[in-house]
Amino acid sequence: MNKENMTKNQISIEEIRREELIEEMERTRFHRYWHQVKKDWPIYVMLIPVILFFYFFRYRPIGGIMIAFKNYDNYSDTVGNADFYGFYAFRYIMFGPQATAFWQAFRNTFTLSTYGLFFGFPIPIILALLFSEMKNEAYRATTQIISYLPRFISTVVITSILGLMLAGGNQAMAPGLLNGMFVRWGWIELGTPMLSKPEYFRSIYILSNIWESAGYGSIVYFAAIMAISPTNYEAAKIDGANKLAQIRYVTLPGMAPTLTIMLILRIGETLNVGYEKVMLLTANRGSEVLRTAEVISTYVLKLGNIGIGASAGSAAGVNFAAAADVFNSFIAMFLVLGANFISRRVSDTSLF
Repeated sequence: MNKENMTKNQISIEEIRREELIEEMERTRFHRYWHQVKKDWPIYVMLIPVILFFYFFRYRPIGGIMIAFKNYDNYSDTVGNADFYGFYAFRYIMFGPQATAFWQAFRNTFTLSTYGLFFGFPIPIILALLFSEMKNEAYRATTQIISYLPRFISTVVITSILGLMLAGGNQAMAPGLLNGMFVRWGWIELGTPMLSKPEYFRSIYILSNIWESAGYGSIVYFAAIMAISPTNYEAAKIDGANKLAQIRYVTLPGMAPTLTIMLILRIGETLNVGYEKVMLLTANRGSEVLRTAEVISTYVLKLGNIGIGASAGSAAGVNFAAAADVFNSFIAMFLVLGANFISRRVSDTSLF
């Protein structure tokens, strides 16, 4: 009985001490926070520009979403004074006179992004694996720099290069380099303007995106490979694993968290096809190519600039353009949430 009483007393004393410790931590919580801030104040000072950037350029503009729900047809008026129209703009572009153009742009956006994800996502990973196998550091550094260069070239220059290389040519003028190769191989006929043909646009857009961003995108995966302990490879070699087996059972599992995060982020950008490259590639190419080239971003830009049945410079289409962009953003948000939910269920890695 004495031992039991002593044990109970010890437990009660430990509980009392634990409660006192919790109370003490709660009482000194703000003091500890302030002490941490004073200790690492340079880091918090560096954080101020980031906070200001996100406030002014990410969170503050969110109020502009209200344009999609109001009849904003006059630039001199304010969004707050405009009449509330509810979901009229959404119904108009999805099921009204603009339905055909909107769903064509949405379908093109989804198709381009899906093909880009399917074909473009593995290329940086393969490049990173190849870079990691290069033993000569000077050669590896040179090839990496060459693969990064297209990322730092202006989109205008990239599209100009593509226009020159894919020029159709005729009897008086030689075709572009790539166009001439395709003609020589019998893929197309001489004089075919590939950038003006809707059947070629998606391939040109996706392949040029891979060429432009694959090298730069391999940096993250290369860093993940370099972080894997060499002892894992040594153990695999002792077990008789060849190079492909080492990649399968050591490299890829070691890269899994990075691959998961990057895949979720890439899925979130599925419907985020920028208007710059599309408009530059289709400029002065005729309206036929827009059947496969028109995306949500170019649709929103044109709708906001010229309106619906209005002259250029009016605000008649701003609320409809905002509605299209809001719908696009909501779909992208649900794609991120769904991908993150699935990742959290099947693995231990997720964004949140």
